[in-house]
Amino acid sequence: MPSITEIRNDFPILQQEIHGHPLAFLDSAASSQKPVQVIEAMDQYYRTTHANVHRGVHTLSENATAAYENARLRLARFLNAASPREIIFTRNATESLNLVAYSWGRTNLSAGDEVLITEMEHHSNIVPWQLVCEMTGATLRFVPITSRGELDFEALDDLLTERTKLFAFTAMSNVLGTINPVAELVEQAHAVGAIAVVDGAQSVPHLATDVQALDADFLALSSHKMLGPTGVGALYGKRALLEAMPPFLGGGDMIREVKMTGSSWNDLPYKFEAGTPAIAEVIGLGAAVDYLNDLDMDWVATHEREITTYAWEQIHQVEGVRVLGPGPDRRGGLLAFVLGDIHPHDVAAVLDMEGIAVRAGHHCAQPIHDHYGISATTRASFYVYNTKAEVDRFVAALYKTKEIFEF
Repeated sequence: MPSITEIRNDFPILQQEIHGHPLAFLDSAASSQKPVQVIEAMDQYYRTTHANVHRGVHTLSENATAAYENARLRLARFLNAASPREIIFTRNATESLNLVAYSWGRTNLSAGDEVLITEMEHHSNIVPWQLVCEMTGATLRFVPITSRGELDFEALDDLLTERTKLFAFTAMSNVLGTINPVAELVEQAHAVGAIAVVDGAQSVPHLATDVQALDADFLALSSHKMLGPTGVGALYGKRALLEAMPPFLGGGDMIREVKMTGSSWNDLPYKFEAGTPAIAEVIGLGAAVDYLNDLDMDWVATHEREITTYAWEQIHQVEGVRVLGPGPDRRGGLLAFVLGDIHPHDVAAVLDMEGIAVRAGHHCAQPIHDHYGISATTRASFYVYNTKAEVDRFVAALYKTKEIFEF
């Protein structure tokens, strides 16, 4: 394993100062930074290989297609998908979830059916289901969370019934940090005949993910949260389900034949990849997968657990702090908190002046904040390049915030 110093040296953006202080980037839950290996892979593609994919027989097009499809293969192996055909490239996890909602949902849901989600979901795993339920007449229900920030499993037993056709839930909350028992939840969904849709945007970058072992029907992820570029994500789906679903978008590359009187569809995965894709970004995602594999996902999880546990212990020394969610043994690498009656945006602004980047707001998860009767939180999140020394700076900046606001 490389040292943490060597890892940090792979991230050019970390080698700078903000307001005269070394940058401490504690906002990876929003979007992670990119190692030079990802940046160079995309640069090399544009310098030597750029051409459209799947549509040309000239050398550049064939090389670009090979690089694009090789990234799909590496991501499939990273997730242990049964086939690379089960990997659909999208713009992000949000589009992946919308793909399932619009393609599977509009085809399979009707009045009397129920869609089950949870109170801890990101808006991208709430709004698509609201929209598709309005379209189909299905009913949307949700599993509440407890005061500890975990799913209410007693309520789940009552809510998950033979009327439930789809159960969509996050593997890891982007506010509470809660790590949900994905395999158990999938099994419960299947027991009543429902399909299971997993939002893996927060979990895939941080925890080893085996979609076959989890038995998930669908899993969504975003490249930019796992060291890759923005503008690309992926949907894993079981092949039989994807084969039965109609296209999400229409246009080039997703067709087999087009006549003025009708069209037929391409094979998987291309049926769901209309138009020119984000080729360089997919190649960058492939490089990010390689980087995470080189680090080893078990090391990633262990490193983050150590940083998060240390941060949990240190932040609770600050009087007036309230951290949402369970303890460090049941959470991923983030802490969303309030500091007395100081507005989270003010907390984040003071931290920024100390060179510390955190997120402030509702984090696209307003129902969670409603549950706790607050409008916003400040969130510090950790990844492979963060250190305990940065946690110390973060906590010291909270004390400075208290001094400024006389709290």
